[in-house]
This record gives sequence, C-alpha cells and structure tokens, in this order.
Amino acid sequence: MPVSLRQSGRLLLAWYRRNARDLPWRRTRDPYAVWVSEIMLQQTRVEAVIPYYERFLARFPDVKELAKAPEAEVLERWAGLGYYRRARQLQAAAKQIVERHGGVFPADYESIRELPGVGEYTAAAIAGIAFGLTYAALDGNVMRVMARLHNDGRDIGQARTRKSMQAEAQRWIDAMPVADFADFNQATIELGATICTPRSPRCLGCPLSAGCLARREGNQGSLPYKSARQRVEKLDMAVAIVERRGRLLMRQRPDDEKLMPGFWELPQYASSRIDAHAFAALGIELGERIGAFKHAITFRAYSGQVYQGTLEGERPDEYRWIHGSRLVL
Repeated sequence: MPVSLRQSGRLLLAWYRRNARDLPWRRTRDPYAVWVSEIMLQQTRVEAVIPYYERFLARFPDVKELAKAPEAEVLERWAGLGYYRRARQLQAAAKQIVERHGGVFPADYESIRELPGVGEYTAAAIAGIAFGLTYAALDGNVMRVMARLHNDGRDIGQARTRKSMQAEAQRWIDAMPVADFADFNQATIELGATICTPRSPRCLGCPLSAGCLARREGNQGSLPYKSARQRVEKLDMAVAIVERRGRLLMRQRPDDEKLMPGFWELPQYASSRIDAHAFAALGIELGERIGAFKHAITFRAYSGQVYQGTLEGERPDEYRWIHGSRLVL
C-alpha cells in the first residue's frame, strides 16, 4: 500500500468509529457475550442472529448458567439458527470453563483456542475484542479486503494463502497502538461486510480506496479468487411418519455421526435412487405420500418425500417411541 500500515489503519479506524453498525455485541467487552455472538455468527447472517443472541443471553446470562442448563433447553433456544453442533459445542465449552477455569472466561489466546468449537479466527476475535490482545482475526471479509488491497490473485481456498494473509493481517494490527487493538479486528470485518462486499463493492465509500491496488487495476470485482467448491451431491430421500398413540417412531443419531450427532430423526432413507423396499428391513410399510421438501446441508442437496408409515411387527432395536411434547422444533 502507498501509505504506511499505521496510516491506513488509522483511516480504517476513523471510518469504523463513524460508521459502525450498532450491534448488541458491540456494546460490551464481556468475553462471554462476545463469544456467544461469534459462535452464532458462524455461517449465519447478522440480521438473523440479533434476536437469538438477545434471547439466549437473557436465558443464559453467564458461563455457569449455560453450563448447568439442560441440553434440550439450550437446543430449544438455538432452534432456527441451524448448525446445531455449534450449540452443543458452546455448552461443552461452558462446562470446560467451569471445570478448568472456575467459571471465569479465560483471558489468554491459547486457553480460548482450546475451547470446543473455537478455531483460530474465533479465538483471535475474542482475544482482540474482549481483551485487547494483538491477534488478527482472519475471516472471509478480512481476506477479501486483504486480497483487494494488495491485488492478490492467489487462491484463498488454499491453506498456504490463508497462512500468508494471516501474517499480513497480523503485521497490520501490530502496527497499531495497543489502545486500538479491540476495535481494529471489528473494523476490518465491518469494512468487508458493508463496503468491500463480494459483489458490487462500494469503492467510493471506502476509506482505503486511495491505496487499493485492485481498484487501481480495475480488478476489485474479480477478487478474491477461490477455486471451484466441492461438487454438490444430489440425493433423494424418503421419510416415514410412523405414529402410535400420539408417539412417533424415532432414532437418536450416534455421537460419532458427522452430521447432527445425538439428534433424533424419523425413519428415513437417502440415496441417489430410492428403493421402494428401503424400509422393509425396519418392518415399516409405506402408505400415502403426505408431503415433499427440499433441503441442503454442507455438500448434499436432498429432494425428499414424506409418507405415512405403518410398523409391522416389533419395534426395531435402535428406535424408540417418542411423544411429540418431547421434540424440540
């Protein structure tokens, strides 16, 4: 950049302090509240997170309350945000904080990084925002800003590129005064989220536009570069609703499942082609089709059909009769 790291950082901070969105987690330095917001914001839009964040903190105001709460209630308060593994890891981390740190949120990067569900970015964000520690938080927004500032066409999907960008972001934050560390991470993230956006970046409103090499070359719209994502696998799914005296036949997914471990599910079958006799091994006979749905998760896209089902014979060992009142919707 034509200007120094400190000069560009000052421009960015001045812009942030004038234009930052008023978000509830920015009104506090409480590491617990910052942590909850960072976990909720993973793969979820800011607008969707705000009401969940406020309700979650109202019910679980601190680590100890979260640690001792029934898991079902934690999941209930999370319902609608998706990616429920985050809620489970959040509570597991709360229990770890109680057991290892006496219920006090750890104040050093290494201990924060050891918490379940906390990666390098989240640990850096908490360390910087809550404790003013000099750790650069590198997420998609920041990588986009860095790629455009330096007109960097490397593949951000590659680990070596992210490692290099992490070092560049760290040099940038290290050039700032200690008093600015807490705001600096949020400023770079905010710039990427509101100005240096993936499509149609608002360069005229960017505080760093004068030093942006991609804008100078006219490349800002094509950066950052990321190689093609993993191909989406399309699957058909059949789901059976088997009911008896107000209870549904369901199974709990094993804890070692990669997707939604521990969650309860209806009898179902997914494949590239549905076998009409797929439920025979469970003793379930499919009846009338009562609905259809489409659902995508990670790299799988499901096209589902829902049927009334009848259980012929004994209940399969891995299944249980679950009353509807016990379900978290």
